[in-house]
Parts: sequence; C-alpha cells; structure tokens
Amino acid sequence: MRQDHLITATQLSRGDIEAVLDRAREVADEPAAFADRHAGRVLALCFFEPSTRTRMSFDSAAKRLGMDTVGMGDVDSSSVSKGESLSDTVRVIEGYADALVLRHPSEGAATLAAERVDVPVVNAGDGAGQHPSQTLLDLHTIRENHGLEDLTVGIMGDLKYGRTVHSLAAALTEFDANQHFISPESLRLPRSVRFDLHETGAQVREHTDLEAVLGELDVLYVTRIQKERFPDENEYHRVAGEYRIDAETLDDAADDLTVMHPLPRVDEIAPDVDETDHARYFEQAHNGIPVRMALLDALMENAEAAEGMEADR
Repeated sequence: MRQDHLITATQLSRGDIEAVLDRAREVADEPAAFADRHAGRVLALCFFEPSTRTRMSFDSAAKRLGMDTVGMGDVDSSSVSKGESLSDTVRVIEGYADALVLRHPSEGAATLAAERVDVPVVNAGDGAGQHPSQTLLDLHTIRENHGLEDLTVGIMGDLKYGRTVHSLAAALTEFDANQHFISPESLRLPRSVRFDLHETGAQVREHTDLEAVLGELDVLYVTRIQKERFPDENEYHRVAGEYRIDAETLDDAADDLTVMHPLPRVDEIAPDVDETDHARYFEQAHNGIPVRMALLDALMENAEAAEGMEADR
C-alpha cells in the first residue's frame, strides 16, 4: 500500500485494499511474526469524540506491533477547552508521536490534519464524513465469509449520517459488488455520495423496504440511527426504531447471509439475531486488531522508508 495517510476510502485502489487485507490475513495467521516490528515508535490517539472499538483496537494493534501509545484523554481536560485550534493541536502532537489516529466531529478534520503534519494520519471518523479503517475491517470480514467477487450487499439504516456507510459504499465500487441501500426517505444517501458512486459507474439502487431485496443479499450491513448527528431531535424520534431486524425477519434470507454492524447497536438488531448463523458483527469488531495492525504496519513501513531516503541525501 503506497499511501502516506489514510483519510478516505476513495483514495484506496483495489490493489491498496487487497494489500492490507492480505497482510491482515498474515497477521491473523502468525501474529508473533509482527511482534515488536515497530518497537520504539509512538502512536498518538487523538479522539475528540467518544469511541470504544476504534480507540481500543488501534491501541491494542499498536502495542502488538511493539509501539507505545499516547492519548489526549478527555477533550474537556485538554488545551482544546482553552480554545486551541485543531491545526495547532496536531502540530504539537506531531512532536510527540510517529503517527496520529484522529477522530473529530467535523467533516474534513483529518484532511486538515494531514496537511499540517509530516507523520502518517489515519482518519478514525470525521463527523458524518468517512471512516476508512472501519471499511478495511468490514471488507476483511466480508472476504473471509464470502469473498469480494459476485457479491450482493444491502446497506440499511442511517445512510445520511453514517460515515461507515459512505466509506464502505465507495470501497465496494473497486469490486464486483451489487449494492442496495435501504433507508427511510429522510435518511437516504447524501447527494454527494450518490454522485460519487454514479461517477464510478456504480448503480445506486435505493429502497425503503428490506423485504424487497432480502432474498438476494449475501451481506446485510445494518447501521444505527446516528442520534448525535441530527440537528433536530424531533426528526430523530420520527425515524428511531423504524428499521429493525430480528431472527424472524431473517427467515426469508439466504442460509449463508452475513449480517454485519459497525457497532454500537441500539435496537436495530434484536439480541435473538446473535444466536443465528447469520451474525458476524462481533467477529467484525474483533477483526479490528489484525486489520489495524496491517494498516499501521504498512503506513509505518512507508514512513520509515521515507526517513531512510531522507537520511541518505
């Protein structure tokens, strides 16, 4: 993977994606071979929004590679509460770490950070924008269960504010995948995302009813309604709980349907789905370790190679 930063899924070619996923498979098969590969390096975890899986899996992945990690802690106890700009914050943290993982409520924050620093930046979610490392672990989960060719994927829930949806939809255009988008009218894909998908030649098939396409799907990717993104709480309450599946919902699904969710879930997947053979969302979350190890390994390799070239000049 020849990238200095990972900001959006759209920057990743099929070759980039396959390189990371192949390396993730190597990590999963022989994790000891990657231990201490980047000993002495430091990863900064800069989270301006709450996170459990992304922050902990990056922390764990870095340490399994021999890296140390440093974090900002609670944003309210950092200099951000004093009015420090994001630009100044990341330029300061650059002096403490060899790479940054950034989550921020504003779209475009990761792009700004990457323009300000000379160390690798990974976008761990920028508002309702993108979440490309989540997409890599999503694709790893799909590949391990189905492969990435001749695939039919349904993406259901909050397609307007769901950044995991925007990243995954873009990445799937690199593969032979049919995509169906299921949502209430008020939460359909943003126009900009639909435009970008059309520009790649992808067909955007939108539905308001899961039953219309359930039997065709290899993968059903469910997302929660992003309450924190709604400008009007009344709008949230009008759609909350509208798109929910349980074990009975899946009676008409293919036997090998894979149900995924980036988590956390609220009530969009009933607990009885957990006991079915379709459920893969906890496996999906656990795949954050090998995939993020592979991603960090690739980014640090590139950074270290650039440092070596600079030293030889």
